[in-house]
Amino acid sequence: MSERPTKAILRVLNGEPVWPLPIWIMRQAGRYLPEYRETRKQAGSFLDLCYNPKLAEEVTLQPIRRFGFDASILFSDILVIPHALGQDVRFVENEGPKLDPVTSQADLARLTDELPLERLEPVFETLDRLSRSLPKETTLLGFCGAPWTVASYMIAGKGTPDQAPARLTAYRDPVFMDALIDRLVRASAAYLIRQIDAGAEAVQIFESFGSALPPALFDRLSLNPIRRMVEGLKSARPQAKVIVFVRGGGAHLHRFAAAGIGDGLALDWTLDPVNVLPGLPAHVATQGNLDPLALIAGGEALTRGTDHILKAVRGRPHIFNLGHGILPETPVEHVEQLIAHVRGA
Repeated sequence: MSERPTKAILRVLNGEPVWPLPIWIMRQAGRYLPEYRETRKQAGSFLDLCYNPKLAEEVTLQPIRRFGFDASILFSDILVIPHALGQDVRFVENEGPKLDPVTSQADLARLTDELPLERLEPVFETLDRLSRSLPKETTLLGFCGAPWTVASYMIAGKGTPDQAPARLTAYRDPVFMDALIDRLVRASAAYLIRQIDAGAEAVQIFESFGSALPPALFDRLSLNPIRRMVEGLKSARPQAKVIVFVRGGGAHLHRFAAAGIGDGLALDWTLDPVNVLPGLPAHVATQGNLDPLALIAGGEALTRGTDHILKAVRGRPHIFNLGHGILPETPVEHVEQLIAHVRGA
C-alpha cells in the first residue's frame, strides 16, 4: 500500500478536500516580479534562461521565497519539445516565439522521429536541483504543452489569434496533421516520464488553444491525444499525478472526467464553478479559476472573485489558481492580498 501524501497539492490530486485551499499561480515565475526581471537580464535569450539550470532554478524559486506557494512549477517553455526535435525555435523580444514552419510530411521528415532526451538534459537538471532546494512542504510540478497547442505553433511558425493555419491544415492534410500529433504524443509522454524521474511529483498539460477547435476536430486533435499522453505516463510511472488544463474546453470537462483523463482538471476564468462542479464526480480534483484581470484590479473585485470560488469549492478537492497565467502588469501586493485571503478563509 502506498503512503498517503502529506503535501497539500498531492492530497488534493488524490481526491481529498483540503482547507484552507492550497494555492499556486500559473506563470508564477515571471515579469511581474522585479527579481525575475533582474535574473532575466543575466540569461541572454529566453531559451538560454530555460536551458540554464542554475538560473532556471533561481527564477522557479523566486515566487516560493516571496509568497510561499504550495507548488513550484518548473521554469521552461512548451516549445522546448519542437526545439529538441530539430525545429528552429527562437524568441523575439516583444514579439514572442518564432519557428521555421513545419507544414508537410517532408518538413516532418527533417525532424527526429523520437524525442532525443539528451537535448533536454538541462531541463531535467533544473528539476533535480529543485527537488533538493524546495521547502519540504512544496510540491514540484513539471509540465508540457498538449499536442494540438504545440502543433499550432509548429505549423504557423508563431502564435496566431485563432490557430487558423493549424485548423486549415487539419482539414486539408489530415494525414500530415495526424502524423504530427502522433509524434508529439510520443515525445510529450517521454518528456513527462523523464520529468517525473528527475523529481517532479505532478505535471500539468497545457492545452492553451483548446477554444479554437470546433466539435468535429476536438476529440481527434485534443481529447484523444491528451488521453494517450496520460496513459503513456501512467503506465510507465503510475505514481505520477496529472493536471489537465484545456483553455476554452469547458464543454468537454465532464468528458475528460468520465474518461479518467487526469487526476485534476483546471478551469479557465470563463467558467462558473457553481455551474460546472455539480456535473463533475466528487472525487475529481479541480483547479482555478480566478480571472487574471481581477488580480490586476485588486481590492473589492479581487475579494469578490476569490470568495465566489471559495464558496463554490468548499468540501471538494480543489487547488486555488488563476484561470490562465498571471499577467506582467500584476501588482505584487495584489498577489499578497490574494494569498492572505485564500489562506485566511
